[in-house]
Amino acid sequence: MSKNNPSSSTPCFISFIVVAFIPTLFFVGIVLGYLHKIPLKVDIHSLSILSVIYITYLLFIKHNANVAICRMRKEYINLQKDLQQHIKENSLTIFNKTKSTANISNFVSDYYKTFRNDNFASVAPSFFPMLGILGTFTAIALSMPDFSSTNSEALDRDISLLLAGVGTAFYASIFGIFLSIVWIFFEKRGLSKVDMDLHELHQVYDDYIWSESELSRHEHMQDELRDQNMIKAFKEVFNLDFIQTLNEKHLENFQTIINETNRNFTTVTNHMQMVSTDLKDTIAKIHTAKSVLKANENIEKNMKEFNRATQLLSNSIHQFDTSLEHALTLSFKKIDSELSDIIIKLANFANSTSQQNAILQDTIAKYHKQISNTIVNR
Repeated sequence: MSKNNPSSSTPCFISFIVVAFIPTLFFVGIVLGYLHKIPLKVDIHSLSILSVIYITYLLFIKHNANVAICRMRKEYINLQKDLQQHIKENSLTIFNKTKSTANISNFVSDYYKTFRNDNFASVAPSFFPMLGILGTFTAIALSMPDFSSTNSEALDRDISLLLAGVGTAFYASIFGIFLSIVWIFFEKRGLSKVDMDLHELHQVYDDYIWSESELSRHEHMQDELRDQNMIKAFKEVFNLDFIQTLNEKHLENFQTIINETNRNFTTVTNHMQMVSTDLKDTIAKIHTAKSVLKANENIEKNMKEFNRATQLLSNSIHQFDTSLEHALTLSFKKIDSELSDIIIKLANFANSTSQQNAILQDTIAKYHKQISNTIVNR
């Protein structure tokens, strides 16, 4: 900034005095009229209302653009530091060229709001005239006479007082409108300074910031490049040679799967046939073993019956021997001798039969044990 260099030594209270100077002269004239220093009739209530309006104006001056721009220029160094940092934080590289996407106007506008309240500044042009009109009606109400006089001279005097009060009451409306005009003038003057400073900042930093046309052109280039890549991808996807190769690969893989499935089914069928043959052999062996066990049980049952019959025969022979001995004591010795021989032969026959029976039982038991071991091993 060359013309409006913020490093100048002019203090900001000078801008405050400039904005307040003309309204202050107006208010001083009102005070001199009240003190009868100038030919201007001012009542005390009008002076009081004008004092309130003037003090309110002085409180609003710090939010005027002409004063706020002076305060912002005093912070110009900090403004540039913050702006440079903002530019770095929003840097963007396009085709090996790096610039920033920062918006200087928005940054300065946000920075400018830290030095004044925009709400107060925007309401001031309409606030002062309304305050003046309110003061006028208040002054008229305060200066209103009683009008209770009955003679004409007193009534004329009351009317003269009312007209004089109305005349001084209009000073408030005039002062409010005058303050609004002064405020708008210096507000526009301050905003024009802001625009000048913003223009100079654009001139300084435009080379480091992407313009809207450059960003728009880059966006169109990206869209065009994206469309080209999409077209290329579609061409590759819908390539007939590629589709034919893909179909051949699918058919080859499908045929491989079919062959492998058939081979697996054949292997499973052979295994099932082998298992079925083994199962049949096992069932036949089980049936054979059951038949042998049944025959063995019948033989054993018959042997038990034979032993029981042999035992009955032995008991009968014993009883017969006892009876015979008793009879021999009564019979002849010859008969006793012959019968004794017979008994001895019968006893020998019974013993021989019993021994053969025992040998037969042992043989059957060994045969039964052998069959059981054979079944277990199978």
